[in-house]
Amino acid sequence: MQKKSIESSEERDADSEQAKGQGLFGAFRALPKDSVPKALLLALIISVVGGYLVTSSTVLLKPKYVANQERERKEYLLEIVKRQPGMQGLFETVEAEQVKAQVIDLETGQPLPAIDPQTFDQRRAAKDPDQSIEIPSSRDFANIKRREKFAKVYQVETGSELKMIILPVYGKGFTSTLYGYLGLAADTNTVIALNFYEQAETPGLGARVGDSQWLQQWQGKKIRDPVGNLRIGVARGSVLASSPASSYEVDGISGATWTSRSVTNLLRFWLGEDGFGPYLSRLQSPEGES
Repeated sequence: MQKKSIESSEERDADSEQAKGQGLFGAFRALPKDSVPKALLLALIISVVGGYLVTSSTVLLKPKYVANQERERKEYLLEIVKRQPGMQGLFETVEAEQVKAQVIDLETGQPLPAIDPQTFDQRRAAKDPDQSIEIPSSRDFANIKRREKFAKVYQVETGSELKMIILPVYGKGFTSTLYGYLGLAADTNTVIALNFYEQAETPGLGARVGDSQWLQQWQGKKIRDPVGNLRIGVARGSVLASSPASSYEVDGISGATWTSRSVTNLLRFWLGEDGFGPYLSRLQSPEGES
């Protein structure tokens, strides 16, 4: 028994000497398998290495993720173009390459080539005090409180000819924020399509802003009257074909007065001077499409 004890002691001494020769790693290996410090250190090493691998993967895969997001967004926008009545007549075949994305300065309407539209996060910018401005309540028709300084817009072109402008629009509804896209003809005054891709309004009532039948009413509506006043909106009830308002308004959603009014407000905000007004004005100028 004493001999075994001496041998065990000698083995530990040998392991200790070997550990000294191998530095910290050797000392770590020499610790007993059931040692608490060894278990904690092993867990720490795994955590650090795992975190490094996750971070590295995120950094390496982010460009691909962003590119996939942009492709999905373009495909969604193409669906807006293609599924509306009469679209195929305007765009015989529309490919993703014909959808040109760019970031613009909302105050001036000028494009900002230095900002990559694929990585620009407009929603995040709207919440960032450094990338947004506060909207005075008297002009905050969309009830969004703050508005991003820059916005991402899309131009659908065939060859070098502008066919359609697609604008992101959003604003507070009755129970949610409505997010959508508004498609305008090259004249910047005729609606081609309006679609809301994200909303959580009351089912069966306000949620009908997503119904295709209601959305189809927007095609061909005018934004402004001949003297330049914003007239686009949702009527309180049905719009009579004989009414002068029929050129600018669609039928209100029954039982969803608040949501209907919200759609009017958000469209007039984003098409006005605090929204895309300067950009649309620039497009109307001779050098506007450059």
